[in-house]
Amino acid sequence: MTSGSELPSPVLLGSWPTPLERMPRLARALGLGADDLWIKRDDLTGMGGGGNKTRKLEWLCGAALADGATHLVTTGGPQSNHARLTAAAGARLGLKTVLVLAGPPGLPEQGNLVLDALFGATVVWAGAVDGPGLAAAADDVVARLQDKGLRPALLPFGGSNAVGACGYDVCGQELLNQAPGLDTVVVALGSGGTMAGLVHSLGAERVLGVHCGAVEDPVATVSGLVSAMDRTSLEPGSLRIRTDQVGAGYSALTEQVTAAMERVARLEGVVLDPVYTGRAMAGLIAAVEDGDIVPGRRTVFLHTGGLPGLFGHPAALSALGSRRESGKGAEHSNDTKRADGHR
Repeated sequence: MTSGSELPSPVLLGSWPTPLERMPRLARALGLGADDLWIKRDDLTGMGGGGNKTRKLEWLCGAALADGATHLVTTGGPQSNHARLTAAAGARLGLKTVLVLAGPPGLPEQGNLVLDALFGATVVWAGAVDGPGLAAAADDVVARLQDKGLRPALLPFGGSNAVGACGYDVCGQELLNQAPGLDTVVVALGSGGTMAGLVHSLGAERVLGVHCGAVEDPVATVSGLVSAMDRTSLEPGSLRIRTDQVGAGYSALTEQVTAAMERVARLEGVVLDPVYTGRAMAGLIAAVEDGDIVPGRRTVFLHTGGLPGLFGHPAALSALGSRRESGKGAEHSNDTKRADGHR
């Protein structure tokens, strides 16, 4: 990790450690042993609706406060979980928050956007921009605040830089205490910081990232973040990354994701979101099917949160509703029988 003299002291924003729970019904349905599959509940981090960004924000906001910040500024899409939790962190710490979001003004107030407003954040719409365009819009906001004599702290996209990733270095250590026989952690790979922190503490061989389409080159993104944490290079080829669940793109729903969301909800009573955790679970299921995850070894699914985003994703709401109306969920009836031990 970066040297202690360069790291800020984190602020406390979450409730730790988050629970580690068995998923025996899903495990049996997938052909695993009842004790083989567990879920790390980082959707239950406490503040602002929960989610993985809380761990990153503890370190990023610690740095901002140490620098005398008056404002937090960050970027994301309209349904950004990172933006939502940045707004919540700003409210808790007494800092003003400005969210620079890609898209046009006037989008429906739903999902995370409702919570952004509830936490008192100011939203600046950047229009139809790419990544560099969104970053430029945020730089402009920072410059305007500085011109007024204020001290804005610009937080990275997704909270993912070497400082933010420290939150998941700590999480990896937490997991080792909770699950000493851990073989594989499966995690959604968005902006990369969550996977990078886990790789730093657990080793590349124990972390399976499922690419969600948020970054152009997930391998370079994660390897670069890990290397930045301790100033040593990581061999990119050592990373375990699945790219088979992106489908048509970051915000596009796939049948595999819809089926995974439904399966987990009906077997374990756990809700996943359509962009991150739904993709990660679809990747876990595919990894069992192709033999990358096998019976007899402990696998942990890291639930990174994102529930509010489900209510801002019309395609997912429509797809899940139509499955209920048409009875498509019946295809998992055999799963339920196997999970209950019936023939």
